Amino acid sequence: MTELNRRALLRAGGIGAGVVAAGVVLPGVAYATPKARPVLTHGVQTGDVTSDGAILWTRADRPSRMLVEVSRDPSFRHARCLRGPVLTPTTDGTGRLRLTGLPAGDEIHYRVRAEDLDGRTASAPLVGSFRTAPVGRADVRFTWSGDVAGQGWGINPDIGGMTAYAAMLARRPDFFLHSGDTVYADGPLKESVTLPDGRVWRNVVTPEKLKVAETLAEYRGQFAYNLLDENVRAFAARVPSIVQWDDHEVTNNWYPGEILDLPQYTEKRVDVLAARASQAFHEWQPIDQRRAADGRVYRSFAYGKHVEVFVLDMRTYKDANTADKNGQGHVLGERQARWLVDGLTRSRATWKIVAADLPIGLIVPDGKDIEGVANGLPGAPAGREFELAWVLRTLARRNIRNVVWLTADVHYTAAHHYSPDRAAVGDFDPFWEFVSGPLHAGAFGPNVLDPTFGPEAVFVHAPPVANTSPLEGFQHFGEVQVDGRSGDLTVYLRDGKGTSLWSKTLKA
Repeated sequence: MTELNRRALLRAGGIGAGVVAAGVVLPGVAYATPKARPVLTHGVQTGDVTSDGAILWTRADRPSRMLVEVSRDPSFRHARCLRGPVLTPTTDGTGRLRLTGLPAGDEIHYRVRAEDLDGRTASAPLVGSFRTAPVGRADVRFTWSGDVAGQGWGINPDIGGMTAYAAMLARRPDFFLHSGDTVYADGPLKESVTLPDGRVWRNVVTPEKLKVAETLAEYRGQFAYNLLDENVRAFAARVPSIVQWDDHEVTNNWYPGEILDLPQYTEKRVDVLAARASQAFHEWQPIDQRRAADGRVYRSFAYGKHVEVFVLDMRTYKDANTADKNGQGHVLGERQARWLVDGLTRSRATWKIVAADLPIGLIVPDGKDIEGVANGLPGAPAGREFELAWVLRTLARRNIRNVVWLTADVHYTAAHHYSPDRAAVGDFDPFWEFVSGPLHAGAFGPNVLDPTFGPEAVFVHAPPVANTSPLEGFQHFGEVQVDGRSGDLTVYLRDGKGTSLWSKTLKA
């Protein structure tokens, strides 16, 4: 289990009631002897919600059985009792239970315990709730963002922890779309950071956050860290997540087959690191691997008549950042690209939401190379743009309308409109891409737009200097609301306190 570095926490702002009130849980201090009952150490989460269920997640401090009660009544009268998996060190104490057979569009309450394997004692219960997906013309509200605990900005007890999660919870979304960079496995934390104006930012730190992650245990510690925050746990207990990954779950700007030349890594093979990171990711996130097209990340979810979400993986199948920018590159891979256009073609939802972990038109460099989709060159699509052009062209040819792209990655918020009238090619339909982040990390931007697909930055909110701390008001999340009666979709770009900075209503 991940133990908190108590000496470091003392230096980071005190221990005891003050820290607990500030939103930090201390794993390991709730029990002191081998006779103590099991403890659920990192809360409860739900994810990959459907019309009849969801994935329920928890973690225990010792081998024990996951026990679950499920009810439509918060008092748990007439609750259904379920025996979940045995939580063992093999999965770092984590476990998931697939809930099924639940009514559509209903509020579901759950209560979780961990029972000792001898059946003599059980943990204190943890409770949560979620709403199953509707099947008809229901109103839908969901939030999205990415980028958590990056660039040296971790859990700061002085400001109450990761408060953007509390702002999202106040919006009462039906689900949360986590657009990647769910952790920063390559971003060690320091106990304190002195800001340019002399203020001191204080971080809670754990041993796994003091260096770049390389071992499986260190990757597991990245996910455990974020769940130390009370705001994150409270949000996870009430709002189901649909999670994807990007680069920082492994290391910055990674691609398959890469060999690192960074001195901080003793393991230089990215494929080895990615395998360990993927295991930790799937252990610690409430993901239904049965729904993933290849058991990994990309998958889709219908949410009522009006919304279907297509979750992409633009990391696992991309070509090298050093690849020829003028050739025919890959960022989805042929199988995933066909899965996407075929899924969008079959979808009967009013709005098809494409959750992309990389923006389409923003130039995202990797030194002298290209990290993102856009190759930074004018003219016809090339490099990874070539594959995206095929997707857009095929959708236009099949007359697939109402496709909206959501992303994070670049650590600011923006609204981009793409049009063939401004593009180097004219064989695709106009569409919107909305960017929102970071949720709790350094703020950057704005990036330069590549002209190939004719983008226009309609709105941008970005800091004046790079790596602006979360104290300065440039944390962001986005919100999508779909009116059940009219089918109209409204996008809100919000700051970390929940204030709307800009909005746009799209007619079906």
